[in-house]
Amino acid sequence: METVSIDGSFGEGGGQILRTSLALACITGKALHIENIRANRRNPGLAKQHISCVYAARDVTDGTCSGIELGSQVLNFQPGKITGGNFSFDIGSAGSASLVTQTIMPPLFLADKSSTVAVLGGTHNPMSPPYNFFERTFLPAIAQSGFNARCRLLKYGFFPAGGGKLKIDVQPWDKESSSAIDFCQPAEKFEISVIIYTARLPSHIADRQRGLLLKSALAFTDAGKMRLVQPLKFEDIELVDVTDSDGPGNCVMILLSGQTQKTIFTAFGEKGKPSEKVIREAVNLTTEFLKSGAAIDHFLADQLLIYMTMAVAGSFTTDKLSSHLQTNIEIIKKFIPVDFQVEQRENCCRICCKR
Repeated sequence: METVSIDGSFGEGGGQILRTSLALACITGKALHIENIRANRRNPGLAKQHISCVYAARDVTDGTCSGIELGSQVLNFQPGKITGGNFSFDIGSAGSASLVTQTIMPPLFLADKSSTVAVLGGTHNPMSPPYNFFERTFLPAIAQSGFNARCRLLKYGFFPAGGGKLKIDVQPWDKESSSAIDFCQPAEKFEISVIIYTARLPSHIADRQRGLLLKSALAFTDAGKMRLVQPLKFEDIELVDVTDSDGPGNCVMILLSGQTQKTIFTAFGEKGKPSEKVIREAVNLTTEFLKSGAAIDHFLADQLLIYMTMAVAGSFTTDKLSSHLQTNIEIIKKFIPVDFQVEQRENCCRICCKR
């Protein structure tokens, strides 16, 4: 069996390298040897979330692995045959449940029967896709190429308490009816809505954040000057008081609904962080995306690469050539002979995949 060796300190040097490598090992049948895992992080090596990703990849392929322990920076993984079925994984921390799920979705799409996966952990975490993004942005995007799955949020799990649960049903990929991923044309207009989540927190926090949004307007920064391109008002604001969370939590989500795609930008509140900063983060992410004229945001972009490769071709425009995106491109090329073309435009970039 061919073995692919990966240096985990390459590029962004985080857990994404491990997750992408595991997924690619599963779908190609190649063994994986990875060193310097999460070398660029404050606490390098495997954390509970990453160990759950390894176990998940092992279980859906009946594979074998070594080096699975907290803090380990070296891992060997050998996949077996991809097998669909019912799976359940408990991260044991507030680690991202959606990232564990995303690790094993590519191989489960290649299984010969449908699968159901339940993951216990964090569902709304900073620095990882919250459940809403997973459900409303990611899954509809890959469905364009015949990768069909649906998910359910069974319990909220905010960082750092965790304790959340999601479940996803994955159908075998229908290659015959699939098409290339194509997100190159931006929406002509968006419908804007906002969701403010609070869990086990005083109601005045959400009220204040709502008031700050009502007073704000999206403006583009042009050569250091504020230029209002299109007045966008936050009038559709939903306040959600989460009652089933194990711990406190707060996040503000701005949803942009276009003709074919939904984009979600999230900012998280935390102890000692003013609401003004939370709102500013969410608004700035939205502003920069709209300014770029791209079709999809950079958070979704790097997650689509594996599916573009599986579907043989695809292209999209995104607002930023992030380090995650560039790293994922290089990791994929180590497993699969694929050509990624990157075209930098004035305010965005276009990525094209051909095999």
